[in-house]
Amino acid sequence: MKKLILLVAVAIWTIGFSQEQTKAESKWKKGGVFSAIANQSTFNNWIAGGVNNLAVNANINYDFNYKKEDFSWDNKLILAYGVTKIEDADLVKSDDRIDFNSVFGKKAKWGENWYYSGFLSLKTQMTTDLGTPAPKAPFARTTSFFSPAFLEIGPGIMWKKSDNLNINIAPATARFVFVMDQQLADLGAFGVKNGENMRFEFGASLRAYYKFDLMKNVTLENILNLYSNYLDKPQNVDVNYLLNINMPINKWLSANASFQAVYDDNALKAWQTRQLFGLGFNATF
Repeated sequence: MKKLILLVAVAIWTIGFSQEQTKAESKWKKGGVFSAIANQSTFNNWIAGGVNNLAVNANINYDFNYKKEDFSWDNKLILAYGVTKIEDADLVKSDDRIDFNSVFGKKAKWGENWYYSGFLSLKTQMTTDLGTPAPKAPFARTTSFFSPAFLEIGPGIMWKKSDNLNINIAPATARFVFVMDQQLADLGAFGVKNGENMRFEFGASLRAYYKFDLMKNVTLENILNLYSNYLDKPQNVDVNYLLNINMPINKWLSANASFQAVYDDNALKAWQTRQLFGLGFNATF
C-alpha cells in the first residue's frame, strides 16, 4: 500500500507541476492521465460460494514532446503499481512497471514523414516480488528493483505521421540487461551469467506506437516493442505488446482496461500475459 500512496503523491506533484507551466513553452506539448482502479468482492453465507478479494491499481501515463522546425523529441513515462489481497492471504503484487521511452528525431530530406533518430528506453520495476514459497526455501524471489532492468540505446530512422502514430527502427541497438539483486544474479536469472550483474546484447529494435479513437469516448493506445539479439539466437525475437483502453464516463470517472503480452526466452520460454479491467478515478493533466 505504501507504493500506491507514493504513486498517488507523484501524480499530484506531476499535475501541479504541469499546471505551473506557462504558455510561453509553446514548443512543448505535455499531458498525461492518472488513474486509480479498485475492485472488491465480498461474500457472507453465500451458498453458491466465493472468495473475498480486493484489488487496487494505480497508473500514470505521461507524455512530454518537443517540436521545433525539423527537430522533434518525444518522451513517454509509464508508472504503474497494483496489489491484490485474497481473504487472509498476504498482499500479492499484480502490476509493477517503470517504463520510460525517449526518441530524438531530425527530419530527413528524402521523405515528408521520415526522421533520422536516436532513442533510449528503460524498463524495470519498483519493488521486490515474493513469489510462491518454495518447498525447501523461505521464499522464491522472482524480481526486485533493477532486477531485471532493460536499457536500450541506439541510432535509427523514424516514420512519424503524428504524436499518435509513429514507428522507430534501430538496426544497431545496444541493450544492457541488469540484475542487481545478487541472489537472482547468482542463479543466472534473465540471461546473465551466474554471479554477474549485467548482460550486454547488440541487435535490432523496433518500437511502434498507435493511439486512436475507436468510437466516441473510447480511446485505444497500442505500444509494440520488438528486439532481436544478433549475438545470441537472433531468431528468438523478444516481444512486448501493451494495449490500454480508456472509456471516460465523466471528468473524474472512467472505465479502463489493459492487456499486455510479453515473450522473452531468457526470462521464461512461454508467453506472459496480463489483463486488467475496472471502473475508477481518472484525472487528465
